[in-house]
Amino acid sequence: MKASLQLKMGQQLTMTPQLQQAIRLLQLSTLDLQQEIQEALDSNPMLETDEYDDPNPEVEAHRGEKTEQEQNEIDHEARERSEDNHTLDEQWSDDKIPEDLPNDSEWEDTYQTTASVSSSSGSSGAINDDFDYDSRHATTDSLQDHLLWQLNLTPMSDTDREIALMLIDGTDDDGYLHTTVDDILTSLDPALEVEEDEIMAVLHRLQQFDPAGVFCVDLRECLLLQLQQLPEATPWLAEAKLVIREHIELLGSRDYPTLMRKAKLKEEALKDVLRLIKELNPKPGSGISPDQSEYVIPDVLVRNIRDEWRVELNPEIAPRLRVNADYASLVRRSDNSTDNAFLKDHLQEARWFIKSLQSRNETLLKVATKIVEYQIEFFEEGEEKMKPLVLHDIAEAVGMHESTISRVTTQKFMHTPRGIFELKYFFSSHVSTDSGGECSSTAIRAMIKKLISEENARKPLSDNKIAALLGDKGIQVARRTVAKYREAMMIPPSNERKQLI
Repeated sequence: MKASLQLKMGQQLTMTPQLQQAIRLLQLSTLDLQQEIQEALDSNPMLETDEYDDPNPEVEAHRGEKTEQEQNEIDHEARERSEDNHTLDEQWSDDKIPEDLPNDSEWEDTYQTTASVSSSSGSSGAINDDFDYDSRHATTDSLQDHLLWQLNLTPMSDTDREIALMLIDGTDDDGYLHTTVDDILTSLDPALEVEEDEIMAVLHRLQQFDPAGVFCVDLRECLLLQLQQLPEATPWLAEAKLVIREHIELLGSRDYPTLMRKAKLKEEALKDVLRLIKELNPKPGSGISPDQSEYVIPDVLVRNIRDEWRVELNPEIAPRLRVNADYASLVRRSDNSTDNAFLKDHLQEARWFIKSLQSRNETLLKVATKIVEYQIEFFEEGEEKMKPLVLHDIAEAVGMHESTISRVTTQKFMHTPRGIFELKYFFSSHVSTDSGGECSSTAIRAMIKKLISEENARKPLSDNKIAALLGDKGIQVARRTVAKYREAMMIPPSNERKQLI
């Protein structure tokens, strides 16, 4: 073959770096967005937080104490900074810095990448962390750490302490013991001549540790250990021990008639015994966990003001950014030095970062507003009025692609008078009704939950019965569909919901 050159024409979809950045910011969650903004503030000296749009509450509290002349000077300085930013944006909107970067390129392909420059304290733009009481006072100790702390306060011989350490190592996070006596005998030094009775004695001492019920081998022993630590004068204590020790299988299957007959208890007495047993913890170690509390920060706020539903962005999720006027004023348009090129690169990057944030906020607000308009009956009447909704419906309403709606609704939360929901919560499939209409799966789940909450605890509704009751309302669903929705809501089947109290 002979090598030759050929000229071809074609069309291809490409994405500019600006679009890539906007899409990446759009799909970030609130916490990821805050981290992204903080990294941009740390690496780009041209970016700073707009403190005048979000004044410090402590400063505002003393605002009235300032003289009129001092306050006028502060307001004049704020106006000058705003005018400087506006002038700089106009100054650098010409062709000296391109409005659009080349397609399918990165920032590094067009602009220089240098090490982050530490800005002055007035332009650092650090995000101030609010005082979090729970995180300051929450414990980070695991159950094993809690048990070791108690062991250090307990007088023991060296051999007994070694046995106790093995028992603690063999305890899981729920407080159950998975190490056997034979395992400990095998692990110990034969020269110590430890017998099984000595290991059991150490185990009985450890079973008195907090929380009550730890170092148990099964549920029966766990509950009995907790009952043994109750005062002897506790009402129905002996009967509760009898039920747990000899009839725990009947209790688990909720076979109350057989349980009353074998335990020789009347119905009222059994109710009191069950009430005492329900106060026990089947997983005593679960109350001591190193996991810290995690909170959901809503991106959108929905309020009902004078019978009008208003949608707005949460102003606390991210600080307002602007171009640092002091650094931007150092840029010389005709200077091609290294320092000036550095400032130009970061100025353009800062402008596009701010523009991408504004685009993200506008898109999020537009989508959230359409969701509220479509699901207005949910906000007014509850889950049972939720309408069927898919991404295509919102995409058509706002004039965007479905992939964009998917990015906007992922890991974004809405604070409403009915609670905090992820935006994807408002999207659900539909089921046809006898009247020719449609009912969303979310509404069906709410109906199932309501029927179960109103059922007779002695005779819980089966999945077949729930399907029949929904059919009476014109909603035809199969029994297996009811079972799937019930399991998704973590509601046990009818035989496990049966109870006396």
